[in-house]
Amino acid sequence: MNFNIALLPGDGTGPEVVAQAVKAVDAVCKKFGHTVSYTKGLVGACAIDATGDPFPEETFQTCLKSDAVLFGAVGDPRYDNNPTAKVRPETGLLAMRKKLGLFANLRPMETYKSLVDKSPLKPELVDGAEFLCIRELTGGMYFGEKGRRDNGNTAYDTNIYSRHEIERILKLAFEYAQRRRKHLTVVDKANVLESSRLWREVAQEMAPKYPDVQTDYMFVDNAAMQIVRFPKFFDVLVTENTFGDILTDEASVIAGSMGLLASASIGEHTSLFEPIHGSYPQAAGKNIANPLATILSAAMMFEYAFGLMEEGKAIRRAVNQSIEEAYVTEDLAAGGRSYSTSEVGDWVAAHI
Repeated sequence: MNFNIALLPGDGTGPEVVAQAVKAVDAVCKKFGHTVSYTKGLVGACAIDATGDPFPEETFQTCLKSDAVLFGAVGDPRYDNNPTAKVRPETGLLAMRKKLGLFANLRPMETYKSLVDKSPLKPELVDGAEFLCIRELTGGMYFGEKGRRDNGNTAYDTNIYSRHEIERILKLAFEYAQRRRKHLTVVDKANVLESSRLWREVAQEMAPKYPDVQTDYMFVDNAAMQIVRFPKFFDVLVTENTFGDILTDEASVIAGSMGLLASASIGEHTSLFEPIHGSYPQAAGKNIANPLATILSAAMMFEYAFGLMEEGKAIRRAVNQSIEEAYVTEDLAAGGRSYSTSEVGDWVAAHI
């Protein structure tokens, strides 16, 4: 097969970790007889610097023409520390999600036996924990009407959802639950929010169509507690945009490092694959960032975008082996020897 992949390295350590994922993709394609071509695009702060637009039209067209998008991260302290900035790198991320129709973010949370002691939770809670978070990505408060009034002294953000948006993401969640352990948890705040009451109403209407799936409902504050109290309870968790943003970052800590967790954003036009961590600007250019989440995002790309499970497994086996043999960056080294970003990327590619 021939793959055309859009590369959006983005800001901070994004270019460094994406470069390691490319090494893994190239190794897999060589191993399994595929060919691959890459087209780079600008997004985030680097795009603002070059064009004034955090998601330029040229980048959008590059994504549309691709079979999949491999993305790093956006973010820059110049904008983080300036609340009056007219344009922000994160605006490009939201525009990309909206224009590409990336409505579903899939974030698997899995643990590694050799890293159980790095989790802030007790080993008996963490060992064997594995679940999938599905976050609605193009609706809710991040995209609703927002603004200021009273001379800028009152601010508002509107959390709005349509039935269509909710049905679309819930259908995906039920289907993934059917493929897994057949347990779906719908997370909302239906005791307070009208938008959440619509989420729960639609979920209750759809649940009988999936009789093989055990469906339960949980308020978001309780879900935040249960993720750290008993993470093994969850199989598939689905929720709206803002709640999902917070809960998935919370869940990422269970594994011991945000540098280990990949994600897929399923879209109407193409699909995008990225690590869940940010741009980590403090480490930019130092060759110390953990590339494994981005490499695992490439594994998800083969599995979810191309349906090539063996290719994905080849990457996962190499990543697992690097962790088992402690060939890792400083965040996972536990006081032992650590390796650079590029050294870990080279090791994984060689192992593939």
